[in-house]
Amino acid sequence: MHVEACPHLHRIIQSIKEAQVKAGVALNPATPLGSVEEIISRVDLILIMSVNPGFGGQVFIPETLGKVARLRRILDDKDSNAELEVDGGITIENAPSLVKAGASTLAIGNSIFKTKAGISQALQNIREVVSQPKEANRYQEI
Repeated sequence: MHVEACPHLHRIIQSIKEAQVKAGVALNPATPLGSVEEIISRVDLILIMSVNPGFGGQVFIPETLGKVARLRRILDDKDSNAELEVDGGITIENAPSLVKAGASTLAIGNSIFKTKAGISQALQNIREVVSQPKEANRYQEI
């Protein structure tokens, strides 16, 4: 669920967990990380939107990169196993930086489905660039 659409996150997450389902929250680009700090121990996934929700094909908002790195540090400091997903405007050019900043999952649309190389080749290309050896000082704001 989107944090912005749910005034009672604890209650909704508790209901989801009682149904024995994994719970996740999404944050719009301008929503501060403080809006999820109190529920981090209860969720299985946090999705950072790197475009404003509404339609595909938008351009990645660069400030998202720092937000991903900050959230990764918070998750690590709290020993959270929550997935850190990023969605919106992800390309072969910015995917490696997002992974380096701490994203564990990337939701990629147009860069996969609207490429001349074809879906299979686009997936292979993305997988190759994000699996490159990572530097020792991971999770830094880039």
